[in-house]
Amino acid sequence: MHITRVLFEVLQAKIDYNKVILLLGPRQVGKTTLVKKLAESISSSFLYLNGDEASVQNSLTETSISFLKSYLGQSKVVVLDEAQRIPNIGIALKLIVDNFTDIQLIVTGSSALELSNSINEPLTGRKWEYKMYPLSWMEINHSLGMPEALGSLNTYLVFGTYPEVVTQKGNEIPVLTNLATSYLYKDLLNFQGIRKPELLNKILQALAWQVGSEVSFNELSRTVQADKVTVSNYIDLLEKAFIIRKLNPFSRNLRSEISSSRKIYFIDNGIRNAIIGNYAPVSNRSDIGALWENYLISERQKLLAYHGFYGQTYFWRTSRGQEIDYIEEIDGKLYPFEFKWNPKAKVKFPAAFQETYSAEKPRIIHRENYWEWLNSYSYTKA
Repeated sequence: MHITRVLFEVLQAKIDYNKVILLLGPRQVGKTTLVKKLAESISSSFLYLNGDEASVQNSLTETSISFLKSYLGQSKVVVLDEAQRIPNIGIALKLIVDNFTDIQLIVTGSSALELSNSINEPLTGRKWEYKMYPLSWMEINHSLGMPEALGSLNTYLVFGTYPEVVTQKGNEIPVLTNLATSYLYKDLLNFQGIRKPELLNKILQALAWQVGSEVSFNELSRTVQADKVTVSNYIDLLEKAFIIRKLNPFSRNLRSEISSSRKIYFIDNGIRNAIIGNYAPVSNRSDIGALWENYLISERQKLLAYHGFYGQTYFWRTSRGQEIDYIEEIDGKLYPFEFKWNPKAKVKFPAAFQETYSAEKPRIIHRENYWEWLNSYSYTKA
């Protein structure tokens, strides 16, 4: 079963021997497969280096131009996989880009933890950076057809859309168990900022139960019995490891607007359900509202990331209980959305928001129209 990735054509358009193509994202989402296909489209022969291998780490940690000339040989395309595993990799990448202008360098990383510190300064103005996620609804729809994509919605809500989960039907639980207990923590536990793995598990469990709700770091710190600063730092690390994402509150004019709490979503529904150990079908779920909201937020994130969205995303709530699930802001315009699993659910958008801000007509996203919202990047349709 082959599923074409949206990013392939995007990255093809960025081939530039004067810049690194940098692809970030969680492990097991298909980064290696994608960059190898990209490399093959440039040259039938390319050099593949795996940053998880000790020999590659030793060769590229402290290197020189003369060594790199021999090490890279006559390669016209070099793929460096899992670059975050190599100390000070930014220096080696800079040397290659600046001194080997006939080599296209393609780099992947499954964690922004180490990479953000080691490559940002050396590669300033020398990289195209993109993020890759589990399979998107658009990718599944275009590759497998709409009947399959629509018919499998309940499966995606419970098991998520990691490539191996989608392509190995019937093996979803063992695949997710492996992902959530092995690959999920591989880079986090190697990072010096994680000193208490048991605390990491407590935080993940607490966040998994609070999907779709506002998260107070003060309350969370009491729940997991750790100080607020530590909890905040761990959540930041989880986001940089592509496990969760934060959604900030929209707050500008009204005194009653909530501005201190956050909403936290998981990059993938399957990982969230694996953490709490609940793979019950949608028909037996009391948390279907949370599953639906997490799915829509994560899927919309993929769509926006792959199509160059440069705006901001928020939720909105006041101390009086008025709320809007999700807002996108771009070019000074606000686009509010409300998520409902039941297509017949009645929704009354807060008048205070409409009266205070010049927002576009609110849209309700439910299970009968979600496919259109996740299939195109457009603000023109009401």
